[in-house]
Amino acid sequence: MISQFRLLTAALCTTALFYTAASVVLAGSARAQDALPTPATSAATAPEAVRTIPGMPPVIDPTNIYSEAAAGRISPVIANDPARIYVPNLRGNSVTVIDPATFKVIDTFPVGRSPQHVVPSWDLRTLWVTNNAEGRTDGSLTPIDPATGKPGAPVTVDDPYNMYFTPDGKNAIVVAEAHERLDFRDPHSMAPNGSLEVKGCRGINHAAFSIDGRYAIFTCEFGGYLAKIDTVNRQILGMLKLSKGGMPQDVLTSPDGRKFYVADMLADGVFVIDGDSFREIGFIPTGIGTHGEYPSRDGKYLYVANRGSHKVHGGRHGPGSVSVVDFATDRVVRTWPIPGGGSPDMGNVSADGKLLWLSGRFDDVVYAIDTATGAMKIIPVGAEPHGLAVWPQPGRYSIGHTGIMR
Repeated sequence: MISQFRLLTAALCTTALFYTAASVVLAGSARAQDALPTPATSAATAPEAVRTIPGMPPVIDPTNIYSEAAAGRISPVIANDPARIYVPNLRGNSVTVIDPATFKVIDTFPVGRSPQHVVPSWDLRTLWVTNNAEGRTDGSLTPIDPATGKPGAPVTVDDPYNMYFTPDGKNAIVVAEAHERLDFRDPHSMAPNGSLEVKGCRGINHAAFSIDGRYAIFTCEFGGYLAKIDTVNRQILGMLKLSKGGMPQDVLTSPDGRKFYVADMLADGVFVIDGDSFREIGFIPTGIGTHGEYPSRDGKYLYVANRGSHKVHGGRHGPGSVSVVDFATDRVVRTWPIPGGGSPDMGNVSADGKLLWLSGRFDDVVYAIDTATGAMKIIPVGAEPHGLAVWPQPGRYSIGHTGIMR
């Protein structure tokens, strides 16, 4: 009886230890980053906690960095923001606002010269329109209050083609494409906070960050290179020439943080890059003019916008389309053609994951694509729409572009 009692007591203690350890990990506290596997949680059954840069929110699920951007996980900070699609019209010097419930344009307001993207701030409280003036000296950032949908006074900024935020929220990174430069700025006031010249990265424009926030990979559109940047020490860690590319565009981190997917308009597909070793490990053919990339809300699929033959060098011909790539296999599982050819460019996924919103760059329209069937609605907007933002979106914070949420 005594030996049986001891065995039962040991079993109960082991069970209690298991649930205690699991509760700590699921809580997502800062201390969970340093937690080691308990005897009941081996490396085979639970991924190792991620040690992030100081100030960066903890990675809740190391197998899916987009877990907190799943459908339904809207931050209380933005829960009352009206659902809107904000579309920058590059040639119209304006932003068109669409009500996603009715698919109707409800507002259009002027911004600076050549608006490229609408970028949600790290703290989710401002949408910044990047008016890069195409390399001229009158670039600016126009803030939009997402609670009202109205613009504020612009901030003068040199050549803001695109903008990101370091995962710790301490800096905005304005991508000064024409100058081959990254400008670090205060994420609220946009006051200058240093710069990094990335010489040799012609057409630097899009980026994705490592799972721990320690580095980012930027694309160099006009040279066929990638640049790896140390986000803490602001140093260039390396340059990588793509094997058969020539015009890399958007780049996205895989859910487990191990790989980076680089869209290339001349290669007509997606390069797969090992981020830590900074080398090519695969290629996924998708369609003509591969351009924009967005994760599905459940973190299972990558939506790839293939812009078609519009203004793509090389004399190739083909319609625009959207490819759906399975993250688990790196294979295209579905392809949705755009009616009439089209020119799908930049955008994002609706908060519930049911619609993929993309600008039709050279057709002056926006596409709302059903992610279950590929059926789409087409909405006329201004002249040459580019990097539209869907708002609000689930997630704790934004690392920039058109709303890459974590």
